[in-house]
Amino acid sequence: MSVDIARYNADWLAAWTAKDVPALLGFYAPDCRYFDPQTAAGITGHDALRTYLTGLFAATPAMTYTPDETWPIPGGFCGRWYCDVADGGGRLRGFDMVLLDGDRIAHNEVYVHQLPQD
Repeated sequence: MSVDIARYNADWLAAWTAKDVPALLGFYAPDCRYFDPQTAAGITGHDALRTYLTGLFAATPAMTYTPDETWPIPGGFCGRWYCDVADGGGRLRGFDMVLLDGDRIAHNEVYVHQLPQD
């Protein structure tokens, strides 16, 4: 794989932290497929992803994503991360399965759970 997945993942998560929709779309292929717990049926393409992310970011407090580990898989990588949610939102543990088309995300599945509070 020609992509440095640890750097790619860190840069991608930084764009999530910044709630930077244009930067995030730059990571995704125009015909990408995106799945998370709120979009179980999935989202296809930049226009739908832009609409979803814009609404999501407007409805959520600041979130700081910290990369943990990445693993190469055929055609992409898996990445585990933490997310600290502002305003008492707690801490999340997440995992992305990413399939790449060149250096753009063609398929992204997000799995996440709330961590117990100390």
